[in-house]
Amino acid sequence: MNDITREITEFLSAALRSEVGPDDDYFELGLADSLFALELVTFVEGRFSLIVEVEDLDLESFRTANRITRFVQRKTGSPEYIENR
Repeated sequence: MNDITREITEFLSAALRSEVGPDDDYFELGLADSLFALELVTFVEGRFSLIVEVEDLDLESFRTANRITRFVQRKTGSPEYIENR
């Protein structure tokens, strides 16, 4: 697990008050709802200094910590950016 995935997993576990792993789908597990999705997008934007555009709002990109990691890497254009930040 890289640093970014670990940080996202820690945020998710704290925010959801439930231990989640990097591949756990917290929506499918019933731990998250649409209001949490807004909180999650706000966290991603603030922590990784990026803007989540309307066209980025595909739930599939935000269902697990690993998917969020890939989304952030795509938006920043570089896996190295993520690991060295």
